[in-house]
Amino acid sequence: MPVTARLSKAFYDRFGEQVANELVDWFNQVDFTYRAELRELNDLNFARFEAKVGERLAVLRGELELKLADLREDLSDRIRDTKVSLLRWMFGFWIGTAGLILGARLAL
Repeated sequence: MPVTARLSKAFYDRFGEQVANELVDWFNQVDFTYRAELRELNDLNFARFEAKVGERLAVLRGELELKLADLREDLSDRIRDTKVSLLRWMFGFWIGTAGLILGARLAL
């Protein structure tokens, strides 16, 4: 939405309609040019910002994947250790129970 430059009545009276209108047109052209340059500069800055964010996200994603792989491996090790421990306790319990049952039957 361009802003149209307006000049005072005294300016129009002093320099005339044609000169004042030319000056107003020139102001509007300068305003349009500066707006276009500003828009282009903003687009370039946003593209650079977007590229940096993309790079940082890629690095972060890589670091996160490494940490998740470490956590998975650690969790897998802990689960394996827990299973081994449970199996030992289970066999110990059943061997003890079987020994007691056999001992009770032999005692009868």
